[in-house]
Amino acid sequence: MTEQDKATLERALKLRTRIKKKKPKFVRQESWRYKRLKESWRRPRGIDNKMRRKIKGWPPTVSVGYRGPKAARGLHPSGYNDVLVHNTEELEKINPETQAIRIAHTVGKRKRAKILVEARKKKIKILNFKEAEEVVREEKETVEEEEPEEKEEQKKVSEKEKIRRKQKKTQKRKTRTEKR
Repeated sequence: MTEQDKATLERALKLRTRIKKKKPKFVRQESWRYKRLKESWRRPRGIDNKMRRKIKGWPPTVSVGYRGPKAARGLHPSGYNDVLVHNTEELEKINPETQAIRIAHTVGKRKRAKILVEARKKKIKILNFKEAEEVVREEKETVEEEEPEEKEEQKKVSEKEKIRRKQKKTQKRKTRTEKR
């Protein structure tokens, strides 16, 4: 991106924010009158409808005049195009100058940490970035090889936990049958 393109984009973003401040909150017709109608926008379609006919005193309807500048449409307020990412392979397709990533909410801690590391290497902006020190620590721990003794101890602990859970279940069943 050239300096001129960046300047025009910045101007368009500022203009969009100014326009958005003046834009009214569009509400569904007579949603204020009936509890069963939500405020979410629905286009008024009746032949005698006052909102559709844009009669004075009725709320404004959605129209093309409220639209923002074409250069800023679909952009994140930071000026980047928003791209949803699920894994590290999708990072290869991203242009760090014009695009920024948003990590999908379905991605787990381990994969999220890998994506964060890759994005930092490629200098890609992350829009929903949360600095989780635990995640980084866990990533380092998984990379380092665990000692076999620790694994055996973990297995023993997990087996004990399973036995304890089974005992609790049987106790619950006994109390249920006694109550009946």
